This record gives sequence, C-alpha cells and structure tokens, in this order.
Amino acid sequence: MEVTPELRTSGYAPRNALNADQLKRGIAERSKARGDAPEVGKWLLNHFYRHLVGNFEPARRILSMGQAIEALGAEPPSWVVGHLSDAKKDSLAPLVWVDPQQAPLLALEALLVEFLTSRQGTALAGKLERINCPQALMLWQKEHAQMAARVEQGWRQSQPEALLARVNTAEHVLQELRPESSLLRAEMAFESYVMRHCLGQFADRRALTGGYGERYAEAVEQQRMRVFSLRDSQGQPHITISLIVQADGTLTVEQVKGKQNRPPVERYYQDLLQCLNALDTDQQTPADCIAIGIVRTEAGWLRIEEVNDPTAQTRLVARYPQLYERLDAPSAMVEWLVAGRQPQQFLQAAPKAVSVKYAIRHIFSKYIERQPKDPLYLTEGVPWPEMTSPMAEEILAWQARAR
Repeated sequence: MEVTPELRTSGYAPRNALNADQLKRGIAERSKARGDAPEVGKWLLNHFYRHLVGNFEPARRILSMGQAIEALGAEPPSWVVGHLSDAKKDSLAPLVWVDPQQAPLLALEALLVEFLTSRQGTALAGKLERINCPQALMLWQKEHAQMAARVEQGWRQSQPEALLARVNTAEHVLQELRPESSLLRAEMAFESYVMRHCLGQFADRRALTGGYGERYAEAVEQQRMRVFSLRDSQGQPHITISLIVQADGTLTVEQVKGKQNRPPVERYYQDLLQCLNALDTDQQTPADCIAIGIVRTEAGWLRIEEVNDPTAQTRLVARYPQLYERLDAPSAMVEWLVAGRQPQQFLQAAPKAVSVKYAIRHIFSKYIERQPKDPLYLTEGVPWPEMTSPMAEEILAWQARAR
C-alpha cells in the first residue's frame, strides 16, 4: 500500500533549504522511532534529505528576509542574511523552505522505507549508497509496473481459516488476517490480487516469500502490525486497513486503502466508521482518512462535518489547519485559532463570529470599496450585513476605550 511518486530529475537540483537542520532532524527521529536498519537510516539521511532539499515539491521560494522570518517564525541564521543580501543572489542556488510535516513528504518517506526494507538480503542491499533517490523511485515505479502485469497471472482463493470476523455491519464484515495462521501469506496474496496493492505481493509467488509482501507478513506474524479487510457478503474485499501495534499495546491506524491504493468508495464510509470505532485506536488520524473526510476525535471516529463539539473542533484544527473549511459550524474559538495562524483561509470561508471578522478586517479591506457613510462598515470598509446597530455601537465604544 503506497502512493505514486512523481519523478522530476535524475539527480539533485542546486537548492538551499532554509530549514535544512529541521528536515534532517525529522528524518533521523522518524527513522529511529520506526527502528529502521542502520543502512536504511543512513540512506535516508543522505539521499532522501538531498532529494527534499533539491527536488521535492511543493517547496516555498524564499526571496526576502520577511519571507524567511515568516517561514521560520524566528530570525534566520546569518548565512541566510548573506545569501539574500548578495548582489548576485539571482545567480545563486534558490533558497526554499519545505514543510517538514506535510502529508506528501511523509508518504514519500514511507514509500522509500518500504522499498529499501524490501531490498534487505538482496544483491542491491550492498549498493544502496550508490543509488540516489530519483533512481530508487524509478526502480520502485518499474517494479510496480511489473507487479501490475504479474497480478493478472494466476489466482488464489480466499482462505477462511486465515480470517477472524471482528465487526459485523449492515452490509459488511471486518475480517482480521490472523497472525498465527499458516495460511496468512496466502490470504495476503488474495487480498492483494483483488485490491491491486502490494500488501501480499511476494517476490516468490509460489513460496510466498520476499518482496513487499515479506515486509508486511513479518510485521503481522510478529504482531507489530494488524491487517483488516472490509468484505461484503460474497467475501470480496473493498477496504484494506493496517494498524501499527505500539510498544504499550495501543493501536495506530496506518493506512486505509481502497482498490489500487485509491481512497475507499464513499458508500462504504459509514461501515468504515463503525469498524474504526470498534478497534479502539489512539488519537492519530492518517492522511488516508483526512483525505476522505474522516478524523479521530475524543468522541471517536467521525466525519469532519459531524465534529460539532468546540473543544474537539479546536484540537482538530490545531493539528490539521486545512480542515477548518470543512467544518459545518466552526466555533468562535476555532475561528480565533485560524485568525492567529492562517487568516488567509477566511478568504475562502469567512468567519461567523463578529469579533473575529473585526479582528481580521484588513484581510478583506483591499477587496471592498470603502463606504464611510454606512454605519455597518464601522469606517473600516468592511461590510457586515448581519450586524445590528447595537453590535456596531459596542465595537465602536470598545475602539474608543482602546485609544
């Protein structure tokens, strides 16, 4: 289960990263937390880091000190000052800032870890340092093209003995692939055949060993991962769910995939929510779920539009600011949070709280013709048709006191 990478170059473009230390630190911390093999961690800190600096998009171009301060949230180091003040800066390597926590970056890293781990024990394992990131991505793409062709060859029947029904919904059953079953790998191969992803894609399709399937099979067999399949009454899979088993036994949803690694079909969302809520997972929400509008809250798994509790909304938007626009009725606290962190979002969805509207009036003022004779504009050029005169007078009185 993975994302499809974009290949942009055969090497690393000449760019400077404003937050290079932050990018490298994040790679090292995540590698340590995953328990990557030393050679995998070393490759990530070399080639993946260089790929992020030189090739990764989207990257924000930094052209001024103001932009550098805004991106870092602090004064930049001295070399940045020298770079931006250089009279020949147009001929220098571009200066960029890459968001270290964006979902595409983390998904690409997970894809590469999967690829590198699957190389262990092969002839390629000792040559990793000579393979740059674009070359690794090209190899991944080539393998998956071959995988797509091979998947049309042969068929494996589902093995009921390898399954354990965990949740029954109106139309589906959530089946867990049993880690102790001798037929686990055969069932993983069946899941991959139907779903067209690499969960059970083994290098040796007869022995069911090696390749991408080996990585997932070992994780399930060692009970570091749990894999579930949402199946209909005919036993056909429609959604594959993988959960990471943390050291303390808690469960973190890792991936939720429909066929061909696409988002699940919307008509299955309600049953998916029922299943996720039955699994007693932790508070983490993977990018797969955010993409289809499903999030984990204190109250359980919900559609984003159903998150109405002000505290839950605040926690949600604090962690995932981009979800603000999908809330049906955001609280004033959420709107103040957005106003403080990303006020430009209000250009797409204006705040409802009058106090927030007033606080961010400068965002709208350049788009609206000033009408000083209209009392509802508060002489600020911001129209509020729903504002009553008493409300306007209260804010004007507050302004007067503040002066």
